[in-house]
Amino acid sequence: MKISSLFLFLVSLTHLETIKFSIASEDGVTNTSTCIETEREALFAFKQGLTDPSDRLSSWTGNDCCQWSGIQCNHMSGHVIRLDLRNPFLFTSFGFASMEQNDNTAYKRSCLGGELNSSLLELKYLDYLDLSLNDFKGISIPEFIGMFQNLKYLNLSFASFAGEVPPHLGNLSNLNYLDVYADSYDRLGFYELRSESLQWISRLSSLRYLNMGQVQLNNIEKDWLQAINMLPSLVELHLHSCGLQSLSISLPFVNFTSLSVLDISWNSIISSIPNWLFNLTSLRTLDLSENSFRGTIPGDIVNLISLEVLDLSDNGEIEGPILRNLGNLCKLQFLSLSGNNFSGGKIDELFSGSLDRPNNSLVSLDLSGSQLGGELPDTLGVLKKLQLLQLSENSFWGSIPPSIGNLSSLQQLDLSWNEMNGTIPECFGKLSMLSELNLNENPWDCVITEVHLMNLTLLENVMIMLDKNTSFIFNVTCEWVPPFRLKSLQLENCLVGSRFPKWLQVQSELTTVILKNVGIEDTIPEEWFSKISAQLTYLDLSYNQIKGKLPNKLKYPKIQVINLSNNCFEGPLPLWSTNISHFYLESNLFYGPIPANIAELMPQLVYLFLSENRLNGTIPSSICTIKNLEGLSLRTNQLSGELPNCWNESQPLWVVDLAKNNLTGVIPSSMGVLASLNVLLLSDNDLEGEIPPSLQNCSLVSLDLGGNRLSGKLPPWIGNSVTSLWMLRLRSNSFSGSIPREWCNLQVLHILDLADNNVSGVIPTCIGNLTTLVYDNNSRVSALFSLYHRYIYDEQATVVTKGRELEYSRTLVYVNVIDLSGNKLTGEIPEDITSLLVLGTLNLSRNHLTGSIPEKIGEFRWLETLDLSHNNLSGPIPQSISSLTSLSHLNLSNNNLSGRIPGGNQLQTLPDPSIYGGNPLLCGDPLPTKCPGDEDAPNSPTTGEGLEDNDTGKGDEMLWFFVSMGLGFVVGLCGVCCTLWIKDSWRKVLFRFVGMV
Repeated sequence: MKISSLFLFLVSLTHLETIKFSIASEDGVTNTSTCIETEREALFAFKQGLTDPSDRLSSWTGNDCCQWSGIQCNHMSGHVIRLDLRNPFLFTSFGFASMEQNDNTAYKRSCLGGELNSSLLELKYLDYLDLSLNDFKGISIPEFIGMFQNLKYLNLSFASFAGEVPPHLGNLSNLNYLDVYADSYDRLGFYELRSESLQWISRLSSLRYLNMGQVQLNNIEKDWLQAINMLPSLVELHLHSCGLQSLSISLPFVNFTSLSVLDISWNSIISSIPNWLFNLTSLRTLDLSENSFRGTIPGDIVNLISLEVLDLSDNGEIEGPILRNLGNLCKLQFLSLSGNNFSGGKIDELFSGSLDRPNNSLVSLDLSGSQLGGELPDTLGVLKKLQLLQLSENSFWGSIPPSIGNLSSLQQLDLSWNEMNGTIPECFGKLSMLSELNLNENPWDCVITEVHLMNLTLLENVMIMLDKNTSFIFNVTCEWVPPFRLKSLQLENCLVGSRFPKWLQVQSELTTVILKNVGIEDTIPEEWFSKISAQLTYLDLSYNQIKGKLPNKLKYPKIQVINLSNNCFEGPLPLWSTNISHFYLESNLFYGPIPANIAELMPQLVYLFLSENRLNGTIPSSICTIKNLEGLSLRTNQLSGELPNCWNESQPLWVVDLAKNNLTGVIPSSMGVLASLNVLLLSDNDLEGEIPPSLQNCSLVSLDLGGNRLSGKLPPWIGNSVTSLWMLRLRSNSFSGSIPREWCNLQVLHILDLADNNVSGVIPTCIGNLTTLVYDNNSRVSALFSLYHRYIYDEQATVVTKGRELEYSRTLVYVNVIDLSGNKLTGEIPEDITSLLVLGTLNLSRNHLTGSIPEKIGEFRWLETLDLSHNNLSGPIPQSISSLTSLSHLNLSNNNLSGRIPGGNQLQTLPDPSIYGGNPLLCGDPLPTKCPGDEDAPNSPTTGEGLEDNDTGKGDEMLWFFVSMGLGFVVGLCGVCCTLWIKDSWRKVLFRFVGMV
């Protein structure tokens, strides 16, 4: 939950408890009387309609219902006046406690459910009814509740009611408190509650608290606010996430002037900020966040002198100068303007006559994502009561000002995703209350010493994850022991030193440890493992040079993520905990087999990435039984044997990378049951047989089977059943037959590699349909797969381009290649192939292609590699080839091309004559063969004898022209210099002029 949302919730809860107390205390109830018999029978009948799995109503026995749980009676008359069946599970004064997944069953068991019997109408004196936090599984709110004439308090929130909120509730003329918040606590069982009109609310003249959060109001009348305005006693109004689309900008009169809390956040309101707001002088909390309010913030906001909480975040269209007139809001404690458009604004505008007053009460300031810039002002230090400072996702630059040391109450500081390129002052160490620090994604140039950290005794969470070109150094002594005990430490691309630092070894309460690329070249002290083992859940030590063996049997009961990739660890695989879900050990020196019972040792695995090690043996079949497995990468090891033929259709596998091993046998047909399989990489093994047709049942987007002994015809189901491939790599196999026309249907294909097979026939003319398939680098598909590569899996592939084999990983999504070389293709090159405008490599060499090079070959705007060598192409080289401005590798050798080689532009950078060799009828540079007519005029164009003589004459004239011009310049310069040497006064004037300039 966002800090701002939590703060608003707590403030709201304070008001709520105040209202509840005032309502509940009015009658001074007690349970000393015996209840009325008719009311007892009504409660019995009500209980019969309920489900009660945890037996919460076990006390509802005997004659005295006033002693039953949740029942209160009037001490004089004995009438039931209070029915409180609120579910007490995990409810504290701070709202819901966070529930782990296995707690959900216990919560559901504690819920009442079933039907609500109208026998309750016998409780004619009932003034308090609370059924909140239960689970009534989508039943409607009973209309009979609107018949309790004495009801003052009604809470039906979080109880899984659905359907229309009955307008009959408008008959409850004595109602002070109404809460029908529609969010079911069980998110999997959400039930929509809605209201088609709010006119019935206008009759609740005594209402002080109204919460209809997440009740869908998207179809109500546009003047719905008029009904709310009829409530003169209303103190709190909560319409969070109701689908509201309109809000009256003005009102003929403002009746609800007692309003203290107004929350209309998370709606779809498109409007300027309404004028009537500034008449609500009792307003303490104003939350307009997550809407589409636009325009500037009116200066009349200073009228809200009681305002303590102001949240205008995430509207996006509030713009103009940042607030300069907050000086009168001396009670303002919470201010959030995040997610708006103050483009070009500077934070010091906020302090100019606004917050830089000694009596300011600001506790929380959130300006994240507001497009602000400039240096942080030194006046920041006046906010001495500030506990939260959120300035992330802006364009702030420079250093943290020294006045930061004055913020003695600061608990959370977030400067992430800015352009802070300076230093951190030593007075930062005065922030003794600081518990959370986020400096992520800034180009810092600073050194941290013990002085910066000496008094941060409460520091618990540190995040400093930076780019590689950043200089952020921890320069502390080896023996320094810090005063804090961290819960979470996340450092990336910071320098902590080559040895494993002592200040990390004493952190015995860590749950999250990320030390990625921090320069450690040491071994991990074994005692450190044992100290953090009890509570550690996330461990990332990747991209260091950490050496040695890891304890094999050390247990981490709570750990879920281990990333030790790109280090120098050795020994057998460490198997530490049955709870591990993400296991990354790539690029190390681990050896030995994968345990045959890995599914028993690590049953919760989601990602198992062990690539680039020295593992041997076979792939255990028990991997097929890991029910939650999504990613399996064993690439570049020494694994042998056959692929397991036991794949489970219930597994959510989306990536299987077994490339560069010694695997044999066939691709098992059982892989076709993996419906979610996106990436299948089996290249550079010794597999044989055909591609199993069952793979058409998978959701393949990347298929690499290159470098095997696979055979058979190219399957036409690629392009029919499988249409989302963006990489299809089958090179260096024994595939035969023709290229299926169905492959032209591949909508996102940008790598097609069939090189070195036995493919015959013609290149399909429909290959021109790939205009939208070989997509631009900025396309949505490219961006999508870029995210996969960066955050989930670095897919690798070898691509022949620029005349050599290149290995691509994270940049693979930007490679656009068609390679059909080394086959038996015949016929002509389709003219439509030139419509593939963003193609980077086209290799059709070593085939039997005939005809001419397409005339529009120059339309390949981004073509870097063109290889048409070793074919039977004839005719001239099109002049348009000189338009290939990105071309860096060209090979047209060993064909039957004829005529003059085009010149100019990019072709001048390719002077190697061998790229045209083997074409006896070609002539011109860079070949030694001269074209007809070149012999008579080797240094000039052969355009006729008369023209040649004329050009020679012009050359002589030009020569004398430049000689005479040069002599004149020298003579003139000498004259000026001599004059200045002789005339002292002129020389002084000139020097004074030059000095002024």
